[in-house]
Amino acid sequence: MQEVFEKAKTKMGKTVNALKSEYAGIRAGRANPQILDKLTVDYYGTPTPVGQLASVSVSEARVLVIQPWDKSVLKGIEKAILASDIGINPQNDGTVIRLTFPPLTEDRRRELVKEVQKIAENSKVAARSIRRDCIEKLKAMKKNSEITEDDLKDGEKEIQKITDNCIKDIEAVADAKEKEIMEI
Repeated sequence: MQEVFEKAKTKMGKTVNALKSEYAGIRAGRANPQILDKLTVDYYGTPTPVGQLASVSVSEARVLVIQPWDKSVLKGIEKAILASDIGINPQNDGTVIRLTFPPLTEDRRRELVKEVQKIAENSKVAARSIRRDCIEKLKAMKKNSEITEDDLKDGEKEIQKITDNCIKDIEAVADAKEKEIMEI
C-alpha cells in the first residue's frame, strides 16, 4: 500500500514541475531565456535546441541577446524565432540576435492570466486522474485480499490528502505567475 502512496506523490510532484516549466515559457514582459527552451534550429540536418548553438543572456530587463558560437547558424536561429509563437521580431546585426520584449498591454496581461488559469486547471485534472488511478489500485488490492476494508478507507483518505496538497501547490504556482504577469 505504501508504494501506491509513493507513486502518487512522485507523479503529482512531476505534474507540479511540468506546470512550472510550462509557465517558464510564458513571458511576463521581462526577458527570460527559458522562452527559447522549446525552440529548435535545423543545424546540419539535425534539429538542435538554441541553447546548444548559442549563448543566451539578458542584457537589459527586456532585451535577450543570442550569440551563436558558429556565425553560420545566425540565419537559422532567426528563421526559427520568426516561425515560433514567441511573437517577437528578432534584430540580427550579423554577430548577435537581439529580442526586445515590448511591455505588455492590459488586454494581453488578461489573456495571459486566462492562459495561466487554463494550464493550472489542466494540471489539477492530471492530479485528479492520478488520484483515481491510485484508488483503483487500492480497490484491486482489496479485491485480491491484499488489504482489508479499513485499509482501503484509510488509503483513500491518504490519497485524497496527497491530492489536496498537490492542488494547493498548483494553485500557489499559478497565483505567483498571475502576480508576475499583472505587475507593472
